[in-house]
Amino acid sequence: MVVHCSARTQGNIQVVEEMICSQEGQPGTSKSPREIARETGISHSSVRRIVKKDLHLKTFRRREVQLLSDADKKKRLDACRRLKARMTTDKVARTWFSDEKVFTVQTPTNTQNDRVYAAVSAKRDVPPERLLKGRKHFSPSVMVSVAVSKRGKTSLVFVQPGAKINSTYYCDHVLEGNGLLRDIRRLSGNHFIFQQDGAPAHRSRQTVAFLNMKVPEFIEPNNWPPNSPDLNPVDYSIWGALQQLVYRQKIRDLDHLKEVLTSCWEQISQDLIDKAIDQWLRRISLVIRARGGHIEHRLD
Repeated sequence: MVVHCSARTQGNIQVVEEMICSQEGQPGTSKSPREIARETGISHSSVRRIVKKDLHLKTFRRREVQLLSDADKKKRLDACRRLKARMTTDKVARTWFSDEKVFTVQTPTNTQNDRVYAAVSAKRDVPPERLLKGRKHFSPSVMVSVAVSKRGKTSLVFVQPGAKINSTYYCDHVLEGNGLLRDIRRLSGNHFIFQQDGAPAHRSRQTVAFLNMKVPEFIEPNNWPPNSPDLNPVDYSIWGALQQLVYRQKIRDLDHLKEVLTSCWEQISQDLIDKAIDQWLRRISLVIRARGGHIEHRLD
């Protein structure tokens, strides 16, 4: 379809509106201003002016979120209601939130923000080595585990390469020994609450029995909302901050990655941790308001 009229006519406005908005019942059918310009012949700048000045539309970035089934939503809702009734502000301040994450030697790519600026007249004039970024099929990686609270943060716990994260390994190496509980006890004594997500090794009978013996209080598996990285301060705040610090430099190999992770973890401030934990009760309330559904779009 080619439109030959001048820009910002009523006809062009109608064409842009039809193409830029998703069709009813067909999410994802909208086209970008650049695609509209290419298909209609309206200049890219005119399409953008029509969108802003005539249609009064604003753009919002999509976010990747966990898929939630109806059963997940109900479990999230019920668990959040129980947590809201149970977790006072004082208890939240005593809670250690834990999580695991895999870091790779190769820098993760965010294609939306990975841009090259060059003083050239056309893209073809940019050297290909600046525009093309090679990616290995496999990049060495390491899994780390941490816990944070208003009392401080643990050291990084590195999972042994190739280790099977079952209940025995989780209890003996991630939690005990030189694991998370050593630092938690050092910083909180025997007056703390331990949180973990619903990973299989975390919710097994062996792990639950271990925690019943070893910690003063913990959030039981049935009381932690499923598929809820949006409710773990480590997941919704701390990992992102750490990743930004780590990949400011080129990582050479796995040993270098561990060195950089350890150094950057020391830079994660208590102020950042406190701000992340301060969001937690509000997020619990938002999930309840959303009937167990997503809350990421409500947080901006």
